[in-house]
Amino acid sequence: MKDFILENENVLLRPLTAEDFALLLPYSLNEPETWHFSPRSAAGEDNLREYMNYALTRKAEGTEYPFVVIDKKSGQCMGSTRYYNISECNRNLEIGFTWYGKAFRGTGINKQCKFLLLQHAFEVMNILRVGFKADATNAVSVAAMKSIGAKEDGILRQDTLMPDGRFRDTMVLSILQHEWHDSVKAMLMAKLAK
Repeated sequence: MKDFILENENVLLRPLTAEDFALLLPYSLNEPETWHFSPRSAAGEDNLREYMNYALTRKAEGTEYPFVVIDKKSGQCMGSTRYYNISECNRNLEIGFTWYGKAFRGTGINKQCKFLLLQHAFEVMNILRVGFKADATNAVSVAAMKSIGAKEDGILRQDTLMPDGRFRDTMVLSILQHEWHDSVKAMLMAKLAK
């Protein structure tokens, strides 16, 4: 997949590079709770380096496409997100590994990013299904996915070993291409216009 940028008037999603370590490090050091629900933590310098190396290796293999999220007004890095589990033959992918610094949570940035990612996936990449996963106990994340039009597919019980040693139940949600065109795109555009 060739490198590309997604953007609107407020947010820029550009490909993650190894040079972005310095941009992400303050979140890694100062906001470690960001990765509480994540099976792959970037809290702490070593974990962030491993997190980024994993993402960039998967990008080189063609199964993931990580982004850095930039506030276009201030130029500040707000967080990161990615396409992952990209399957060209099945025409599906997942959006995840999404996190934002505390100052940017609840600001509407997530909806803007998800709109750009979904629009590109369905309208440029011609993807048929975009999936999402979250810790089933992470009510905020699950609600955020539902608020952008994702429908609950089910729960994978004791699906993922977490860094704290527990096995999480994973909520699986998705949006299908026809749902995007029939209703989800218009609904999200209306929310973003408010």
